[in-house]
Amino acid sequence: MEKFDSLLETSCRTMIKTILACLENATKGTIYRIGLMPDLTAVRITSGSRQPSSQEIEWGLPAASDYNPPGKNWEQYRDQPGRPLEAMGWCVEKQLSWTADNPQEDERSVRKQLRGEVEDHYHMEPVLVSKESLYGSAADGLCYPLDHFGNPIWQDTGYIVAAVIKIHFEPGSLKVGDSSIRAIRELSQSLGTELLSLYINDMLYRARKDFARQRLQSCEILAHELRNTMVKLGFVFTAINAQVAIIRESWEHLLQTHVSGLEWKGAILGTLSSELEQKRAFLKPGSDIFAISETLLAEQKELARISLSPYQEQDWVTNKIRPKWEKLLSANAVWDAPEIKSLLDRLSDSLRTGMEKTLVGKVNGFPPEILEEWSRLAYININSSNLHQIDEVVRLVEYPSLPVAHKEQVLRVLKSLRTLVLIIPEVEEKATRILQSLRYGTWAEDIARIAPGVNAGVCGDYGIGLTD
Repeated sequence: MEKFDSLLETSCRTMIKTILACLENATKGTIYRIGLMPDLTAVRITSGSRQPSSQEIEWGLPAASDYNPPGKNWEQYRDQPGRPLEAMGWCVEKQLSWTADNPQEDERSVRKQLRGEVEDHYHMEPVLVSKESLYGSAADGLCYPLDHFGNPIWQDTGYIVAAVIKIHFEPGSLKVGDSSIRAIRELSQSLGTELLSLYINDMLYRARKDFARQRLQSCEILAHELRNTMVKLGFVFTAINAQVAIIRESWEHLLQTHVSGLEWKGAILGTLSSELEQKRAFLKPGSDIFAISETLLAEQKELARISLSPYQEQDWVTNKIRPKWEKLLSANAVWDAPEIKSLLDRLSDSLRTGMEKTLVGKVNGFPPEILEEWSRLAYININSSNLHQIDEVVRLVEYPSLPVAHKEQVLRVLKSLRTLVLIIPEVEEKATRILQSLRYGTWAEDIARIAPGVNAGVCGDYGIGLTD
């Protein structure tokens, strides 16, 4: 906007200097910009007065005027009963010039109508710009300003008024139809061309800024949706590890059958829950300690029921179960603290029972290599960094005599999830690169290289490839 205003003022100064240089009897020039429809706000852009002594031009807007920024809108200066007629209203509405060669008889001199003061000799020339050149095919849908009768103006003409030039003359030197007026009219066409160019450049500049803003907004929305999608796709790893948990349960069941004397979490958690339920009767119902005991009991039963990796179960014990027992033991002496602490230590140790390598040699009925794979894969946690181990898990479950519950279903689920999870990194990479291209701009062929399924036509349709 500032760039447009600066270029506009420069163009107006050039036009005023040209007119004053061509017309020796001209003393001052002013150019008013007429805004877009329907407001048609008239704003004085600049004024230049020739100094009699030096012939230099003094620039600026020193005089008080309703047309100094922010100017007057159409309803404030159009012809309307009950207020002075203005030459500006005539030039804009009629798209015709107004010449005050006889100030005493100037019926559109606002100064004379309001204060009885005679204005000097002047000529006002509207600068016309073609509707089609400015608006193109959108010219048919323009919202035209109305006169005071409510009738639209400019509908029957192919032009709009983009500016008004006002030139003041020495007394007695201006006549209607003389060469001075013809010169101003000719030069106004040059200004019209310049204004059209500025308008178009300004509209392109605004359109580019608007497009850049919309592109950035679209990019942020798309990135947000893609992030949500990728987060939701995280369920794939949860589903895969749920199948691994079935394999782990089968391995631990096998150990419980073949190896005696092993300590498992279920029995220890059962003892802890029994201790908790027996002594809760000594706690005051509704107290904070009683509430902690209720939560602890529920968490212990939940840990006994679910099958997590030993590392996750250890976090559960460390962050949920042990701190609550410490609060109970410090607040109430009904429990045998050494016994409870011993049970908690044994619970932590039991979580890794199935991971003992020496146990493989105590199991019969399976090839040693199968048992080693089984004991190893039963305790892995599949994530984006070890996707290759899905294939190892599938090969293990495919072993004919492996006693895994719901074996066929586990295989189907693992193979389906394997297909999905393997394409996630590729999708994430391509989505990231396309988002970067959309955000920062790139060429359509670059998008085609990033994502071969997206052709140049699609890129063009969505504006990918345009830069700021």
